[in-house]
Amino acid sequence: MSVQPLRISCMGFDIAISWILTSRVTDIELQGAGDSIESIEVIYDDHRLSIPGQGEHHFHADFNQPLTVRGETLSVSVVHRRKWYIGPKPAPEVIEIGVHDVLSKLPTQKFQTACNRLVITLGLSPSSIPVSAGASRDAIGLRPTTEELLYECPRFRILVIGQSGVGKSALINRVFGIEQAFAASSEPGKADTEEELISQQNDRLVLHDSKGFEPADNVNCDAVKSFITDRKKREHIKDQLHAVWLCFRIPIPGHGERLLEDGVETLLKEDTSVLQNIPTIVVFTKYDKLLTHMRIANEADPEAAAQQYLKKHCYDPIKELDGTPDLSYVAVSSQPRRAQGRSQLIELTSEKVTKTFGSRLGPPSPVSVVTSMAQRTLPHLKVAGSITVGKQRYWRTLASSPNFPGYTIQECLRVIHTDIVSVWNFYDPSGYLDSEPFRELMVNLVGTIDESATRSARLARSTTCDTIGENTVPLTFPIILPFEAGLASAQWAYETYQQVNNVHQRFMAYIVDLIHVLEILFTLTPNDSEKKLTRRAIKLAFNAYHDSEMRRNTHVQVKNFDCKGPGRDVVFEKVVSLVRMSPTDDVDLTRAIGSIPGSELERDEEWHTDDDGRQAR
Repeated sequence: MSVQPLRISCMGFDIAISWILTSRVTDIELQGAGDSIESIEVIYDDHRLSIPGQGEHHFHADFNQPLTVRGETLSVSVVHRRKWYIGPKPAPEVIEIGVHDVLSKLPTQKFQTACNRLVITLGLSPSSIPVSAGASRDAIGLRPTTEELLYECPRFRILVIGQSGVGKSALINRVFGIEQAFAASSEPGKADTEEELISQQNDRLVLHDSKGFEPADNVNCDAVKSFITDRKKREHIKDQLHAVWLCFRIPIPGHGERLLEDGVETLLKEDTSVLQNIPTIVVFTKYDKLLTHMRIANEADPEAAAQQYLKKHCYDPIKELDGTPDLSYVAVSSQPRRAQGRSQLIELTSEKVTKTFGSRLGPPSPVSVVTSMAQRTLPHLKVAGSITVGKQRYWRTLASSPNFPGYTIQECLRVIHTDIVSVWNFYDPSGYLDSEPFRELMVNLVGTIDESATRSARLARSTTCDTIGENTVPLTFPIILPFEAGLASAQWAYETYQQVNNVHQRFMAYIVDLIHVLEILFTLTPNDSEKKLTRRAIKLAFNAYHDSEMRRNTHVQVKNFDCKGPGRDVVFEKVVSLVRMSPTDDVDLTRAIGSIPGSELERDEEWHTDDDGRQAR
């Protein structure tokens, strides 16, 4: 195996790490002394990620999804503040490190090196696997399907067109769970559409922002058209545009507002061909203000009046200009309580992306999957994405295990777990959902299928979710789990796949249980998905499902399921039917979830507590 060295250069520092291996970097930390550091960026696969500063000499970032390096270059660009404002910058200093030095640190999951007074630490995922240049897929062993899909298309790429103040930032923040999606300091009409905007809070999304077209501004209009044309010619699907949102503020009657700018009017009237084969949606923002106006005007039915106004003054004028039947329209509000329009927007976007890229690439389309990953609005799209990924390999023919010969159940469940968690794409910089304690919790939960159908599995503790009511004191004490997280999985998980009777039941229960727990967690955090996931929030979601009648019914169905069915994969069909049964269909479970105070989700705590509620190590 030929090895390219890891190269680190200081002072303008480009640290190039060329690895012939499948390497996953979970976090990066840089600490320096002396000269203060101005900025740091990680560059990989033609993408740039800014590393936030914790001070003049400390920069750190945790990656929600590990950065996958496949024999290519991971670069870190470090810019120092100059002591003097005149004179040339000194030439960079280069340090070479052999790749075997990095691989030798995989057991500890940390690699550290020093360049002068700068210490660089990389967190490494245990799934980093050295492979030869000609290694076959089977030689590598079990690999998550999402890893292959994300290699083809790691991010959903969208262009958002609209003037400052139209409500783009609030819309993006609500739909994708990120803050500060757009640079607030940019001057109107001066946004660099080529710039890739990526947030650590959701690195499955890359945004391109056009500030809209000022009156008689044909220069910016031409620049946007040129950008779209260039992206359509890109060879790799990850570099192409996957969707375009044209955002317009709804003109409120009597306020002297105008729907269309001159430049965009020209675009719609003469040049919509540039948008051909790109999923495009016209988005009318500030719908809540239109409703408020209709209420002030004492309309008998404000909603109906608003819809009539939209058709006459928004939809119809654009249809007249454009005449393209493929354009879709939706009115949205950034208000948390008005999620219907945002849900419709995501549904339309997902449908158009699947139609456009699915037919071009064949199932599963990596663009469709990453679109489901990026959005943080509709849980059923996450469920659908999980099914799409699962059916490609690991969920199929579970009863006969063609994918798992010679592997332990724990090893097999690991790839299934990784795929599902990747699709749900929580902001989880600490990696709690990928951690061993959480995996062990899920394995031990599966073990409850061996309980009799009449036995209650409810927890004997005073902290169950359904004890939290409107008149009770909010939870301020540690949440106790039904199993001691972090100790060990049940013994059956260490057996090889072929040696466990009715092994398909274990896998069915694991898949369904994990998706339901994540859906409950998704429901708990709908309006603050840009905040870091905590173990407390995970434990609340886990306990809510563990205590629920839905979990008991699911396990009874799995336990009694007959996996024999000629000519059909009945196990896969049963799994799909069970995961599509949303926890929100359980009235008691929904009530328990709704009674959990939002403030409880932000507090973090250890996985395990002792019987007195003290934090355990």
